[in-house]
Amino acid sequence: MRVGIWALAVLAALALSAQAQQYPSRPVNIVVPFAAGGGSDLLARLVAQKLEERLGKAFIIENKPGAGTVIAAMQVVRAAPDGYTLMQGTSSTMAINVTMNKKLPYEPLKDLVPVALLSSSPFFLVVRAESPLKTVADVIAAAKANPKGLNYGSGGPGSMHHLSTELLQSLAGIEMTHVPYKATPPAMNDLLAGHIQVLFGDTTSVLPMIQQGTVRGIAVTTAKRSPAAPDIPAVAETVPGYESASWQMLVAPGATPPEVIALVNREVHTIFSNPAVIAELERRGIGPALTGTPDEVRDFVKKEIVRWSDVVRRAGLEGSQ
Repeated sequence: MRVGIWALAVLAALALSAQAQQYPSRPVNIVVPFAAGGGSDLLARLVAQKLEERLGKAFIIENKPGAGTVIAAMQVVRAAPDGYTLMQGTSSTMAINVTMNKKLPYEPLKDLVPVALLSSSPFFLVVRAESPLKTVADVIAAAKANPKGLNYGSGGPGSMHHLSTELLQSLAGIEMTHVPYKATPPAMNDLLAGHIQVLFGDTTSVLPMIQQGTVRGIAVTTAKRSPAAPDIPAVAETVPGYESASWQMLVAPGATPPEVIALVNREVHTIFSNPAVIAELERRGIGPALTGTPDEVRDFVKKEIVRWSDVVRRAGLEGSQ
């Protein structure tokens, strides 16, 4: 009996290996946890197009928004682990949700496997064009002079806009008042109307407004300045150690063959080694990330889970979803 079970296991392993060598032999589905048209969707479609060109089979985008990316994640967790269902996982999917959710229905590093890092995009700290706040130091000074007197907007509790501000408050020793919104556009409307004073906005939403002079960009959240706006300083230039970015990666169902994971990882690495692809993403305000090996991407996720769990707890949001 034991010999029979062992033989079946060997046959199954050989079948998976053969399947991986033929991959892809049919269209591949990439689940995107956001609606069509946004920056995340644009990134996914660009990657899908390049993978299709290189591998000769269609890579089809399926938009599945809702529940802080959990709906999309569960669809992928339940999919066959054969490499024909991938997901554009985010910092929320793979790291923040671990602490935010009281009962997360999946384990990011067990039920999903990181394949390749795609991007690491900054947020911009913006104020009204006529605001007296011109620098991060001005914001800190105003907040210290009048604790909770400054209102800041976000895309909702636990959003990256919110946690980016919480991280700033923690490192700078200040307190501001959180005003949550369902998305960036209504928060931006209230910023322009003067109902809130500061906002960390995602690049695709606020960079055009900064360039048009509608709002003033006073800082970027990544450790270094953004190539899309090199004149805007990093928060870290005033608050050492500050760094926040919304990252995205391809992930797959947990038992997907390592050979398939390695193949897609190599292809993404090649795609993002192309200067023309990097230039196109940076033009759209998306920070491309030259991916490491699958093991290196997995280690990155482990560190991000720890880092953001501390921020979520400090914000009093542990188990809030």
